[in-house]
Parts: sequence; structure tokens; C-alpha cells
Amino acid sequence: MSVPAIFLDKDGTLIVDVPYNVDPAKIRLLPGAVAGTRALHDAGYRLVVVTNQSGVARGYFPLSALVAVEATVRDLLAAAGVPLAGWYSCPHHPGGSVPAYTTDCDCRKPALGMLLHAAHDLDLDLTRSWIIGDILNDIEAGHRAGCRAALVDTGGETEWLPGPGRIPDLTAPDLAAAARGILGQCGED
Repeated sequence: MSVPAIFLDKDGTLIVDVPYNVDPAKIRLLPGAVAGTRALHDAGYRLVVVTNQSGVARGYFPLSALVAVEATVRDLLAAAGVPLAGWYSCPHHPGGSVPAYTTDCDCRKPALGMLLHAAHDLDLDLTRSWIIGDILNDIEAGHRAGCRAALVDTGGETEWLPGPGRIPDLTAPDLAAAARGILGQCGED
């Protein structure tokens, strides 16, 4: 039986956004990340990170550098009793400099490829799932996949480009508040 998920953007949503960072020593969970992820996990959601990592396509770091980043985030959450069910990264960017990753792909948010792959791999019910992100591309990706979407307004969104599917179902100042809003809305269903 398919289960619901919470798709989490990484930078600016789950961890402090240090642009193009792959140094595990600089990775810090944002305030509210532990409380929010714990509440959502305890409510029965599978937690899945979906993150654009254009630094690979831009030649700032190799794809292999993301292994340590994932391990660090997993360890930080596991230390708080919060497991991740999955981790999906998009290394592509159409304006990149590394030919193997310079492409207009189906996984870079706002495309929905990472969410569809996770749903297939982890037997997730997208119609009962949410995405939480700090920019409207995250919101659009979630809506395209049939999920509801929460925007954590941590300052990541700077363009505020309107368009179809880019209006969040809820807005919150951090992941803990987003979790409370999601759980409040789901309790009303």
C-alpha cells in the first residue's frame, strides 16, 4: 500500500544555505528542522530529500562530493531520531560547463522527475504527499507531481515569479511551523 511522503528541499529549507557547499563541517540544520521533521515522521510520513545541485554541472564540485553531504545530513537527523527514507539529487543545469551534466533534464525542479522517481522507488502516494521548500520552483515541482506544497519563507526566494502551480498551499517561517500547518490541514481532511 502506498504511503504519503514529505519531500524536503535541502538548502534553505532543511539546512543553512551555504551556496555550493560540499564541506560537511559547514552543514548545519536550520532552526525548526529537527522538530518539524520529527513531527512529520511521527505522523507517518516518509521523509525524502529532493535537491537541485547545479554545482556539479557548473564544475564547482564533482558528483561524488554529494555522498558526504548526504551522509552528514542523514547523520544529523538520525542523531535526533529522524530517519530519511530517500535522497534524490539533480546534478544538471542547462547553463553548466561540464558536458555530461549540461542539459535541460526532467529532474531539475520545477520539473517533477525526482518526485516521480522517489514515488516509484519508495511506493509513495503523491496525492497524499507534500513538498516543503524555500523557493517557488519547489512549490511548482510539488504541484506538478500532484502533491500539496508548503513554502518556508527563509529568504531563499528572491525572484517571486508568478505562474501556474507556484502558489503554496501554506507558508511558514520555518520547517517546524510548516509541519504544524501540514498536520493541522491533514487532521481536517
